[in-house]
Amino acid sequence: MSGGDNLDFEIRPNPAPVSSGERDALLANPGFGRIFTDHMVTVRYADGKGWYDARVEARAPISIDPASAVLHYAQEIFEGLKAYKMADGGVAMFRPDANAARFADSAARMAMPAVPQTTFLQSLREIIRIDRDWIPQSEEGSLYLRPFAYASEVFLGVRPSLEYLYLVIASPVGAYFSGGVKPVSVWVSPDFTRAAPGGTGAAKCGGNYAAGLSAQAEAIENGCDQVVYLDAVERKYIDELGGMNVFFVLDDGSLVTPPLTGTILPGITRDSIIKLAGRAGRRVEERPVSLDEWRDGAASGRIREAFACGTAAVITPIGTVKSPTEEFTIADGGDGEVTMGLRKELVDIQRGRAEDPFGWVHRVL
Repeated sequence: MSGGDNLDFEIRPNPAPVSSGERDALLANPGFGRIFTDHMVTVRYADGKGWYDARVEARAPISIDPASAVLHYAQEIFEGLKAYKMADGGVAMFRPDANAARFADSAARMAMPAVPQTTFLQSLREIIRIDRDWIPQSEEGSLYLRPFAYASEVFLGVRPSLEYLYLVIASPVGAYFSGGVKPVSVWVSPDFTRAAPGGTGAAKCGGNYAAGLSAQAEAIENGCDQVVYLDAVERKYIDELGGMNVFFVLDDGSLVTPPLTGTILPGITRDSIIKLAGRAGRRVEERPVSLDEWRDGAASGRIREAFACGTAAVITPIGTVKSPTEEFTIADGGDGEVTMGLRKELVDIQRGRAEDPFGWVHRVL
């Protein structure tokens, strides 16, 4: 079937999958993003034809022409979500419909055709089903799913491509930060910004991350785990971390997070935290937070906790903030009751150990 919203996926099992013994050895300590499963999904697009040729096949290198549009004009988007082993032994994804919607929004911003939600969700189900044995059994383990699409037309010219390739690969992962859940240190970049109004900050495209690599390297050089960006206009308000949104917990138990104004990625974990906190009766405010407010609030105790959140790391406490001119720590060391309570609640929902009040868990197996 081609050109429609409902595609039939042709299943071509890998004729030489990794042996069970080798797979088990890899899953004992998978790290993050370094090990990959036996299969991948591919779906093609052509202008006037739509999406077609949906396959699940052996994971293999992609043949790409040197003049492919993505190599010259960076027309590319991606997503990230996880499949979890549930408490009853089944397998489920967490809010894949939200990822599908954000993928479509990113496509619109990058002048790319949207992958229909039905096709997006089916592609995830297909790779989970065929590579289910790759899901780690550990507490921090999950199967990280990476859907992505890029301009594959062979041409040189500044215009949207007429051909695209959509793929899904899967990677068994453990904790995002080595050493498990512990407070991280963040570096306030004095020179680099992540995104500007009118730019691509709200789209999940590779260019946003490439632009942040120098700042992340600077953070590491200064002994920090992550970089935190200030806004591009006034250079005083917190935007987000290199790959995560940020929250502040005030002394009255309420939460504050920077607003979505087009420069910040609308994180699905971010949205989940807002909904969970609101359900628990906590006030959540979306408003600008300056670096000055963060520093002064940490000193006075008004800001008791701070944490970063995203699909890869879930919720990670922030302990220390550094810049070229100062260094300060969070009142509760970045490892506070609200932060860890929210993390436990979210993880328990994702893994089927707690009530799913919003219908976020999508069973696959």
